[in-house]
Amino acid sequence: MARIVCIGEGMVEMTEALDRSVLRYGGDTLNTAVHLARLGHDVAYFTALGTEPTSAGLREAWEEEGVDCSLVLTHPEREAGLYAISTGPGGERQFSYWRDKSAAREMFALPDSASACDAAAQCDLFYFSLISLAILPDEGRDKLFELAEQVRAAGRQVAFDGNYRPVLWQDGKEARTARDLAAALADIGLPTWEDEMALSGPQTALDVSSHWRAQGCGEVVVKLGAQGCLLPGRSVLAPPEALEPIDTSGAGDAFDAGYLSVRLNGAEPREAAAAGHRLAAWTIMRSGAIPPRDADYPAFAG
Repeated sequence: MARIVCIGEGMVEMTEALDRSVLRYGGDTLNTAVHLARLGHDVAYFTALGTEPTSAGLREAWEEEGVDCSLVLTHPEREAGLYAISTGPGGERQFSYWRDKSAAREMFALPDSASACDAAAQCDLFYFSLISLAILPDEGRDKLFELAEQVRAAGRQVAFDGNYRPVLWQDGKEARTARDLAAALADIGLPTWEDEMALSGPQTALDVSSHWRAQGCGEVVVKLGAQGCLLPGRSVLAPPEALEPIDTSGAGDAFDAGYLSVRLNGAEPREAAAAGHRLAAWTIMRSGAIPPRDADYPAFAG
């Protein structure tokens, strides 16, 4: 079985349900890691949490999902981050964050980070996002890039999602530079058209694909929201049906998990994208970025 390592920040998630607040967990690469674990893959999550009860609760919840937490480091002074989701018409979401003191921001400064990097470098697939880079100081970003370089130099795969949150960056130029460096290291690129337009201005999905490929990314799938995705062969694959979302949080992360799961099993991009659409569709019809699994959870091979 392929070994997958996802890196980033897992946080406490606060959503509103039936006039009360519900606390769960989420974070872009964490959402993907949990879905991959649910689909039967060997997945480890690389991050840092604190020593407070909330961090302990997050570890326990992730382990219950089947995520290997051996690469979850402990920061002696910082805590887990928090975000809140509010949804509007069509399930569109807005996020509020409390993450300045998040332990994950200093994961590479912790004493155990070197051994964690050595273990992570042995994976078959290394997955990170633009948010994974955004939360880190310059030294941390450099170490994440080095880790991706190690994995690719060993002949293993790197996947990168271009999740763009402007508030996490000094400016667009800094974010574009990081995106391009990451795309150059990726075997599989998973940008979102809407994010790319926010980052680089008006452009077509084909322009996005061409730009990522020009940086050196081997396989690019551009996520188009309700329209589906642009495949590496330049054709668009639409979702099987139009839905009225409850909450679009985590849709792209779920797509990534479905795509990577089926792709790792040797399927072609079109079949993998169809799996991504199915998992994203399940997610957006429920509340939260990583809804609790139920009887309708997609059952394609993992």
